[in-house]
Amino acid sequence: MIRTFPAQPADPGVIRQVLSHAPDLMVVSFKFEDGASGKLHNHPHVQSTYVKSGAFTFTIDETEFAVKEGDSFVIPSNAVHGCTCTAAGELIDTFTPRRDDFL
Repeated sequence: MIRTFPAQPADPGVIRQVLSHAPDLMVVSFKFEDGASGKLHNHPHVQSTYVKSGAFTFTIDETEFAVKEGDSFVIPSNAVHGCTCTAAGELIDTFTPRRDDFL
């Protein structure tokens, strides 16, 4: 069954939209304005991030690195992470298990 989920504000300049989910997996789009940030946080979920468009500077457990369109990486469970958008774009994140706080 296909279901459309509404987009909603996350952090300032960031729009989050759940694309699909099941108990063990969730796919989420995050659209960032240039200069917007995803604040530092952590969660028990393993996260995979794909940069669909734009450019970002990420921090994972105090290690900073730049990513651009086409890049992807994995964020381990409970790692403190966040990002700053350096060119407006979109991230596609997958979480395992599902992030019930996004529903």
